[in-house]
Amino acid sequence: MHIGLIGLGKMGGNMRERLRRAGLAVTGYDRNPEVSDVASLEELVAAVPSPRLVWVMVPAGEPTHATLTELGRLLEPGDLVVDGGNSRWTDDIAHAEQLARHGIGFVDCGVSGGVWGLENGYALMYGGTPEHVASAQPVFDALKPAGDSGAVHAGKVGAGHFAKMVHNGIEYALMQAYAEGWELLEKVDLVDNVTEVFDSWREGTVIRSWLLDLMVTALEQDPGLAGIAGYADDSGEGRWTVEAAIDNAVPVPAITAALFARFVSRQDDSPAMKAIAAMRQQFGGHAVRAERPDSGD
Repeated sequence: MHIGLIGLGKMGGNMRERLRRAGLAVTGYDRNPEVSDVASLEELVAAVPSPRLVWVMVPAGEPTHATLTELGRLLEPGDLVVDGGNSRWTDDIAHAEQLARHGIGFVDCGVSGGVWGLENGYALMYGGTPEHVASAQPVFDALKPAGDSGAVHAGKVGAGHFAKMVHNGIEYALMQAYAEGWELLEKVDLVDNVTEVFDSWREGTVIRSWLLDLMVTALEQDPGLAGIAGYADDSGEGRWTVEAAIDNAVPVPAITAALFARFVSRQDDSPAMKAIAAMRQQFGGHAVRAERPDSGD
């Protein structure tokens, strides 16, 4: 099988290598000529035999929309596009309709695995018609982890990215819980070695996970995390999860709190905390600080 792959960054580049190791031919295109196999989308389309399968791994939003619009012009009826980026599921529906007007199929695929996916495989959640999914199945089989799990046809178009969105929302909450537990253990002058405590949880406990493994690795590399600023970005999928929950009246308090905690991390001096301090002073006479303390509560 020979496919085209657009976007050869940290994820896409490793996916190209994993596919080639599995025996698939891959022609890759990236705006960075140092990693690209061809110089343009036109050359990529010309290099892939018909009916073509083109996998897109570019940032969500306008970059994906522009790429799919261009592919709609270049590809032919019967070709298939897989969007493996972190697109919003509502965009998938619009993109499928857009490409269908040209006779081109569309599958959305949520991909999890990060930089470890090259060796461990990528967890895949895909949405589309059974026929289109079947056409892309050899690619899914090559990318997924070994074993029976790790890949799922989640449903119709949009289902793959919706499932990946919820996956990332859960990830937010899990990371927040580990982070809060670590901070509390470090804060109280009682536990001698917090890293060893976290490491002990990796076997036999109900909270063991790959995220816990990664947390231990980070603590071993940088005890106390002194070299990391207390700022956490968000990719957008946590926000989309909360928005979808609101739209469907589903309570997701843990995911919502984890998302908002990331917003707090970006404030050197939180206006909300100022208001809380002012109210506490008004109703209880609690002292307020004119400056942020260097340490402590």
